[in-house]
Amino acid sequence: MAVVTNTFQSTSAVGNREDLSDIVSRITPQDTPIYSMIGKTKCTNTRPEWEIDSLRAPAANAQLEGDEYAYSAITVPTRVSNRTQIFREGWVVSKTQEAIDNAGSVEKIAEQKVKSAIHVRKDMELAIVSNTASVGGATRVLGGLPSWLTTNVSRGATGANGGYSSGTGLTVAATNGTQRAFTKALLDTVMQTGYQSGADFSDVIVSPYVKSVFVTFMSDSNVAAFRYAADGKGKNTIVGTADIYEGPFGKVMVKPNRVMATSAGVARNAFLLTPDFLKWGNLRAIQEDPNLAKTGDAVKGMIIGEGTLEVLNEAAHGVVADVFGLTAST
Repeated sequence: MAVVTNTFQSTSAVGNREDLSDIVSRITPQDTPIYSMIGKTKCTNTRPEWEIDSLRAPAANAQLEGDEYAYSAITVPTRVSNRTQIFREGWVVSKTQEAIDNAGSVEKIAEQKVKSAIHVRKDMELAIVSNTASVGGATRVLGGLPSWLTTNVSRGATGANGGYSSGTGLTVAATNGTQRAFTKALLDTVMQTGYQSGADFSDVIVSPYVKSVFVTFMSDSNVAAFRYAADGKGKNTIVGTADIYEGPFGKVMVKPNRVMATSAGVARNAFLLTPDFLKWGNLRAIQEDPNLAKTGDAVKGMIIGEGTLEVLNEAAHGVVADVFGLTAST
């Protein structure tokens, strides 16, 4: 069909407002499972310290009637520390832009505050799961969880523990080993080691790909097959997922962590956690800095926070390291 001569079409218009939803959908998820689940505490300096105590191994204990008491030597607890790390994100919005009727208000100041706070919190989650050694000084870096774990670990060939150094007061990053597939056998091995060490794992935090591999455990001949759910109306639902694993040494909830999908270096670890033995220490909680100097025809903003990971006892946690975390080969 032909268009009537001189019909003004939308494709020629320059003043049409974009058809954008006023409800902005954030593509980047806000999930921070470890940071959200662990307790928060208050730090009073940039190097918070705590002590790790342990029980002796069980021993034969049969005593002579009427015998004189003997007294065991007291084992001094291990004193450890981590460094606080400063996280921040800022923005500048012109006052003209703030006054304009903006589609979705994405570029408005209030929205930038919320987004920046979310970004900072996700950066804290990334710091927790990264294999980063702690660093002192002015530009401090907190020791990530992988740098602490030495007791309940399974590593690929050539992999080696890092750990806390009492000499330097800093953690050492673990050495990556040869990557391998995440398997039920590897998970069971670390759960057994943890059980023998006195750990009570409740959560397994993994990359999204590793969670999909965990679901395939249901095809293992030693695991009950998938079942389907009925809604009572003659309709059945095929269940193609699993969230809880009950193995020989306890029951754990397996949770995917989107932050761990940021790189192969982060995705290669599957963490087994006892949340009561992890804390996030705030020297400065996430907040907006209210004291920015006013310059120019614009409004500045800065979200800032400072804190660190407190691993109250590394033997309460575990890691299946060096697994393919993004794909079947990376």
